[in-house]
Amino acid sequence: MSINGKPRGVKPVHKRASVRCAAAIISLTVVFSGGAVAANAADSTTLTDIVLGVGSDDSQRNLAWYSSTDTAQVAQVSLASKVVDGVFPATATSFTATGGLTTSNEYNRFVTVTGLKENTDYVYRVGSEGNWSATSKFRTQDFDGDFNFLFFGDPQIGSSGNVANDTAGWADTLNVATSAYPDAEMLFSAGDQVESANSEPQYEAFLSPNQLRQIPFVATNGNHDVGSKAYEQHFNTPNVDRTAGAGSATGSGGDYWFIHKDVLFMNINSNSRDFTSHIKWMTDVVAAHGAEAKWSMLAFHHSIYSPAVHATDTDAVDRRNNLPTTISNLGIDVVLQGHDHAYARSYLIRNGQKADAAEVAGADSVVPGPGGVLYVTANSSSGSKYYGLQNKPEFWWLSVQNQEQVRNYTALEVTDDAINIKTLRSQANGAMAVNSLVDQVTINKAPETDTQELQVTVPKADAGEFGWSIDGTNALVDLGTATESGDHYAAVGTLNPIRVTDTRVAGPEWSISAQVSDFTSGSTSFSGKYLGWTPTVVEAGGGAVAGAKVESGFEGGNGLSVSSTLGSAATGHARGSAKLGAGLDLQIPMDATDGTYKATVTLTALS
Repeated sequence: MSINGKPRGVKPVHKRASVRCAAAIISLTVVFSGGAVAANAADSTTLTDIVLGVGSDDSQRNLAWYSSTDTAQVAQVSLASKVVDGVFPATATSFTATGGLTTSNEYNRFVTVTGLKENTDYVYRVGSEGNWSATSKFRTQDFDGDFNFLFFGDPQIGSSGNVANDTAGWADTLNVATSAYPDAEMLFSAGDQVESANSEPQYEAFLSPNQLRQIPFVATNGNHDVGSKAYEQHFNTPNVDRTAGAGSATGSGGDYWFIHKDVLFMNINSNSRDFTSHIKWMTDVVAAHGAEAKWSMLAFHHSIYSPAVHATDTDAVDRRNNLPTTISNLGIDVVLQGHDHAYARSYLIRNGQKADAAEVAGADSVVPGPGGVLYVTANSSSGSKYYGLQNKPEFWWLSVQNQEQVRNYTALEVTDDAINIKTLRSQANGAMAVNSLVDQVTINKAPETDTQELQVTVPKADAGEFGWSIDGTNALVDLGTATESGDHYAAVGTLNPIRVTDTRVAGPEWSISAQVSDFTSGSTSFSGKYLGWTPTVVEAGGGAVAGAKVESGFEGGNGLSVSSTLGSAATGHARGSAKLGAGLDLQIPMDATDGTYKATVTLTALS
């Protein structure tokens, strides 16, 4: 579950010049819009800098805050529906906080809230009995399906020399963006949250907008953040590995990852140019979790394909020479970056080169082939600093670049088949109004040629009707709605035919085999062993013969959960072409939960 901010208490003047009020109010009032709510305060501990972060997956949220004293503290989380007359529920779940001394001689506290349910409103507070933070509210959404999130270029509070102005710009961008995208599920930073890594007044200003206690924040370690441990102490990042992209004794470091709605997000500390550790870490994460993801996104602060002054920096060239091939090989779809305080969108890039020579500048729709990656560099979200475009012909990677010295933000809308990336102005520029378009592009998923999806709908047990439909596309074999058949549900269908052509003179042996994954529907599943088949040669030729029948594993056996032969040809077969097919027989146990289930059939050719 999660947390939100509380009224900020007064700190010693030598620590921060802040606008905080003492927590000495007796009554408790919950403001679900995210405003501060007074809480009972019986001791002198001041709780500040509360930020709601992403967790490892959709069922978790990470919380972080600062405390003026080293006392035992918790985060309390409850269903919002349990709040009555503004009183925080006594039945709230408590999560014990961990933490320690910070660089500012305060104490940080981290909590991971677990067990969250989808589409649920929660309230939370942090602290201890007699000294609670204000109550905040957040909402979980569907744990699968389409979603959008917001990406912000370097806020860098304090960079202009005027913290108040930078904070106002940052807050206004958040207000504009979250008003335009009220269901945004993450606030994703490109890094450089502050100008000075050890400035607590700048961190206080950066963390002051209420949205940072309502919508999960994704932090990125920028070059203005890395010089102090404060970044690590303020942001509770999930699955962090401090040995990958490691920091120093006094500086922040580490790479981390999380999964949100079947999208794998990786975030690396690009301040470290220990490329060996970054590459091993990314490779290990993709090996462990890539199969769970329909898309993969990578974020780091220092743009390697930007349009402004940092594009030719020695360190930028070093990253550009070392990272892109791995990024392509790992199948990453989008890279989110900052640092250069100007907007850029790359062509699709494979292994450090333009993937398709025919791709035109500013294309509004692209389809990456294998290894094709789109790189986005965000402009300033606060207006604290801008860099001019260099307009150099050697910047071959730039499909779109923009610098108007007005604040921007980027909205990413993610579906199973596409990612729409839209960059908008958060302040007007002459005739170009707030939320007018700077650039947009849609990344369309390339069709897979070596897999097919199966779909079957299991009806409710008391349903007396059944339906049947066939999709007719190569991507989906719809087995329709299963019907009751004695002690199981039954569904049948036909595998989309596979054509095999072999014109080699020697006629070497070949075979086509297939294996099916588990059938899944949200968090429920049943084994792929319940699918059987009867292979056939739909069109004869080239000596092709059908594989053996495989019975459904309902009565016993492994069914198609293990690799089984669809068709083959012996050594010395005639040259020619054949079309292979199979009748599919799915027998589902009666205790399967109703829902629409999908599985993936993976085809393998051996010769």
